[in-house]
Amino acid sequence: MKDLSFYKGKRVFLTGHTGFKGTWMCRILVNAGAILTGYSLEPPTEPNLFDMAGLQGRMTSVIGDIRDYDALKRAFDAAQPEIVIHMAAQPIVRDSYKDPRYTYETNVMGTVNLLECVRQSDCVRSFLNVTTDKVYLNREWEWGYREEEMLDGYDPYSNSKSCSELATHSYRNSFFGEPGAPAISTARAGNVIGGGDFANDRIIPDCVRAVQAGKDIVVRNPYSTRPYQHVLEPVTAYLMIARRQYEAPELAGWYNVGPDECDCVTTGGLVDLFVSKWGNGLKWVNLADAQGPHEANFLKLDCSRIKSVFGWRPTWHIEKTIEMTCAWTRVWLNGGDVPAEMDREIAEFLK
Repeated sequence: MKDLSFYKGKRVFLTGHTGFKGTWMCRILVNAGAILTGYSLEPPTEPNLFDMAGLQGRMTSVIGDIRDYDALKRAFDAAQPEIVIHMAAQPIVRDSYKDPRYTYETNVMGTVNLLECVRQSDCVRSFLNVTTDKVYLNREWEWGYREEEMLDGYDPYSNSKSCSELATHSYRNSFFGEPGAPAISTARAGNVIGGGDFANDRIIPDCVRAVQAGKDIVVRNPYSTRPYQHVLEPVTAYLMIARRQYEAPELAGWYNVGPDECDCVTTGGLVDLFVSKWGNGLKWVNLADAQGPHEANFLKLDCSRIKSVFGWRPTWHIEKTIEMTCAWTRVWLNGGDVPAEMDREIAEFLK
């Protein structure tokens, strides 16, 4: 979605606003003139993009736990949102093995809590639940998963997101079927990369940490294939879906948001590309983790539906994505103007 003027003056409630994707979403929305309220835990990493992004005084930031229904309801009612985008989650597969209960409480009951807020409101016209490409029963096949495929994620993170999807489907069928009810959709995105991601157990942040420490990049699963996309791809797609179903509720549904076939690459291939763009003698080493928890080897999405319904197409391919990620990282490492770099990348993407 290239034209963001729709969001000027719109009241938007965004959960997970202090995370990596959430911060990029915030920067776009405040620049577009939205009346934005975010509800989230404190930023999940140190350093973190949210504190760098120049958002202070430009939005309402509420620090709270999505599992705390009463606190969430107070923030929601104060915001009186027209548009709700749900991105709060425990998003790390390996962390979900360490604390599955917390993962399910956050990703399932957090979604239910927010849906309850929407159900009891009379202000919401558009609700989007952001999930993941990992919601599908992974059969390790070579073609992309379509929205009709079975939902049955393997690990606690993936499975909790499958449950989040199903809860959303149930609320839509049970409570939002009448004319004038909020339009309800979910969006299932692939692996997202870009400047400002400092999460543990993700390959591009691992590359950045290696650069910062002057060490080789350690890759534990170089042969796994994933659909990689720049963070601005799904973020702007989410805003497009939220807008279009606001205007035409019959467009609500379940949408994959992923890159083209050429951008489904192995982890090793992705790191090769990062190394080539960064230069300076950077190298990586293969330390395959045979004792690590189960992770899918092959996963990609069929995005025919979002292309057909909305005419959506990815903007940046993988080489451009890594180029922009390296550009952001150089600005940050050199003590440059991070908000200006974010705005530069957003403007180039939207152009």
